[in-house]
Amino acid sequence: MELEIKSKPELIAGGTFTDHRGILSYVNDFNLTSIKRFYTITHPDKNVVRAWQGHQEEHKYFHVVKGSFIVAWVEIDNFNSPSPNLKANYKVLKASENNVLSVPPGYANGLKAIEPNAQIMVFSDYALNESLDDKIRFDKDLWLDWSQF
Repeated sequence: MELEIKSKPELIAGGTFTDHRGILSYVNDFNLTSIKRFYTITHPDKNVVRAWQGHQEEHKYFHVVKGSFIVAWVEIDNFNSPSPNLKANYKVLKASENNVLSVPPGYANGLKAIEPNAQIMVFSDYALNESLDDKIRFDKDLWLDWSQF
């Protein structure tokens, strides 16, 4: 029996180029071939937490357009009854750093703005109807103390 190799969350680095014409921001290593949709989320209040959305098959990518966010992820051990003791990881994503965070299937993700009116763009390899069939929500108070941010 072959073992399934599961991909892990990773940061895809971007950059900027500046000259007399302005600033060009890019994430050249972000391959958009599988992307079916994208949407933006603006958090006017930095106390709002959007967590946890789990996906067994959908791949999500996060790119901060304005301000900064904490984006967290946790590998789900059992989508029907996950352990409350799972370890969440997180990354601070800043618009000024121009990175994309890849969160593959098998994880739940959550996010919280660090500053008011921050905006994040989310890319998905699933159409909306496919995503709704794959999404499993978990209590936002599991796995991470969001008040620390």
